[in-house]
Amino acid sequence: MNHTKNTRRLAAALAVPVLLLAAAACGGDGGGSSDAKVTVEGKFGEQPKISTPKGAKPSDKLVVKTLTEGTGDKAEKGSYVRLDFAGQTMKDDKPLGGTWTTQDKSGKGPRRQMVQQLGQPSQEMPAKVLDAVVGQKAGSRIEVEGTAKALIGDQLNPQAGVKPEDGLVWVIDVVGAQKVDSKSEAKGEQAKPEEGMPEVKPNSQKAADISIPKDTKPPTDLKQQVLIKGNGPEIKAGDGLIAQYTGVKWEDGQKFDSSWDHSGATAFQIGTGSVVQGWDQGLVGKHVGDRVELVIPPKLGYEGQAQSGLDKNTLVFVVDIVGKV
Repeated sequence: MNHTKNTRRLAAALAVPVLLLAAAACGGDGGGSSDAKVTVEGKFGEQPKISTPKGAKPSDKLVVKTLTEGTGDKAEKGSYVRLDFAGQTMKDDKPLGGTWTTQDKSGKGPRRQMVQQLGQPSQEMPAKVLDAVVGQKAGSRIEVEGTAKALIGDQLNPQAGVKPEDGLVWVIDVVGAQKVDSKSEAKGEQAKPEEGMPEVKPNSQKAADISIPKDTKPPTDLKQQVLIKGNGPEIKAGDGLIAQYTGVKWEDGQKFDSSWDHSGATAFQIGTGSVVQGWDQGLVGKHVGDRVELVIPPKLGYEGQAQSGLDKNTLVFVVDIVGKV
């Protein structure tokens, strides 16, 4: 999947250290040891306080330390994970982004966390740092440190004000981990569309065909229908939603995006303002295994976001909920 494209269209970015990166960094080897003597205060699930003594020398190799070992599912390459993290420089404690201060648009409800498939490019943290999550169990807190050269390498943005020899540190809580087949889809007999709802023709392993009803004005409020009823766990606000989806414009029926056109299932945090309001309102409370059709008016989609190219459109999505994390 083209995560950059879908992050622009479906998610609002967290406060992230993107200025550090000139481009997506590649993964690499760890195994270093550190004399930096970084200290981390706080338990798993609490905002960490990170401090480094003056003059501390960071390792010139990536260093991973397990501060708390969890007992949940193991995060493997390809797993979907939900993370809390905080990053900063060692020299002057300059923040490098994180999840602890982010909230939904209302300022209430669950905090926004990072939801990511391991092995896929991320805008939230360097790839080598994210790779350190592989092999960790849910419930674990890890510390990742080293020089900017060790953690970011040749992709370090020279305009970021960070030198290759400067020390960087991230503290990451693995809140959840789930392995889901990226080609999963909802199974079961599909209901007929309710009056005024577009017709959905599923195509196994391909984008769905969605037909807009003729001579019908788009609704001004959110419309939704469960087409296939799953029997999995309920989706709650703050969960990482793992889904297949196809989206078309009501006005002309043209597809503008589909997970099937990329690498398959993708994940977003739901119920925190990280995706369009129509997704938050329509998918919280549904269940894993559901196929849901959503008709989203501009006010609950991209209204006011001209750069999206969809700001004036009513959007129709068919979403297969294939997992949660």
